[in-house]
Amino acid sequence: MSTFHNPARPMPATYGDGEEPYPSLSDFHDYEPNLEFDDTELHSASSVTDLPELLPATPDYLESPVSDGTIEENFEAELGGALVEEDEAALHQTFTDDDDFTDIARHGIVDIVGDDTYGRKVIVVSACKLPSNKVFNHEKFLKYLMFTLDQYVEQDYSLVYFHYGLNSKNKPPVSWLWSAYKALDRKYKKNLKALYLVHPTNFIRVVYNIFKPAISAKFGKKVMYVDYLTDLQQHLQLSQLPIPPCVQQHDQQLLAKLKSVPKAPGGGAHKPLPTQQFGVSLQYIKEANRQDPIPPVLKTCITFLDHPDALETEGLFRRSGAAVVVKSVQERFNQGEEVTFDLTTDVHTAAVIIKTFLRELEEPLMTFDLYDEVIQFQGLSRSDRLTSLKQMVLEKLPEDNYLVLKFLVNFLSKVMDRSDLNKMTASNLAVVFGPNLVRPRGGQMSLNAIAPINLFVEVMLSHHHQIFVL
Repeated sequence: MSTFHNPARPMPATYGDGEEPYPSLSDFHDYEPNLEFDDTELHSASSVTDLPELLPATPDYLESPVSDGTIEENFEAELGGALVEEDEAALHQTFTDDDDFTDIARHGIVDIVGDDTYGRKVIVVSACKLPSNKVFNHEKFLKYLMFTLDQYVEQDYSLVYFHYGLNSKNKPPVSWLWSAYKALDRKYKKNLKALYLVHPTNFIRVVYNIFKPAISAKFGKKVMYVDYLTDLQQHLQLSQLPIPPCVQQHDQQLLAKLKSVPKAPGGGAHKPLPTQQFGVSLQYIKEANRQDPIPPVLKTCITFLDHPDALETEGLFRRSGAAVVVKSVQERFNQGEEVTFDLTTDVHTAAVIIKTFLRELEEPLMTFDLYDEVIQFQGLSRSDRLTSLKQMVLEKLPEDNYLVLKFLVNFLSKVMDRSDLNKMTASNLAVVFGPNLVRPRGGQMSLNAIAPINLFVEVMLSHHHQIFVL
């Protein structure tokens, strides 16, 4: 079984950052999602033709054998009449300090979980957490979704959508889906590098056919259909994803239908290489590195990036690297090989390697023990924050962690010094590095933890000269 069922399509990371200024209406026939499932569907699926753009009121269409069985209504009738004109002004709402999304956020529908293997922020949406339509304000949810995305759309990011659990009781009106698609315009689509649709059903196919005339070919190529959770393993760390229990149970039921259950990559324990850099502890690297506390991978990448041409690169640490290149560089570091970079092509690759190294450390640089204190940081008064931060970094952080953190922050201070060119202020760097420096045991981080973590890192970067002894 292939990892994703779009083998003719290259990985999203290989596409350029540029987007067409407007959706290409002339190219919308160039891309058609091909939903493939297990072999049990092939006998019946061969007779199914592509659905027309606007479907008749009562057609017969195949229900996917991997469907969750909860989408029972005749969506075609609803979809065919749902595309009504909306007030354009309502689609581009502004947010103020008075906006209170507590009632929306408490459902946990949206989560931010740090970076994927290509250095992109990962945003997770779980359909099963949508409450009943009778009590849920979908318009406010769209506003909340835009408010959340606004914090990350200026950098490359990936979106994971767990479709299982969408049913007749919690399904948003299709007119709302159309409004959401129009509201989430080019600003949100430009830096979206991968959209993973997990456990797709015919409902997604129907919706796609309705929206197809408005979808550009470039955006369509970012969509990846994922039949099983194990298929995400090579792109995302499953342990860091907040996968709802019902989604995991549904996935097990799907796997049980297969004649042979695929094994998750990396399932067997293996001994790390003596020169291993990724996925091990700082102590392991130090012992293999003649007791030098600074890991070779950090020295190499930071030395390379500590150059005016690299430091002045706009969007440094915001852009993702080519997937194949990043993986190859990781393997070379793990093998103990000497790695050299080219200033004309490898600036973003080196930046991604730094984030990947921090994210994959056996224990985060700020340690698991300090996680709760970091989360409480936002609740401190402004006058107490710097004192608390100094205590954590100077008194509670292990010496090796402190030395590595100091090495990193001293470099990031040079990045901030050129923020007029690279656009990477302390605040922007905090958004990038926060989840890579601080995370809880188990790896799963709630959306409510993002703000205090980012604030902690921003204060640390802004006052680095008062914290770290040069």
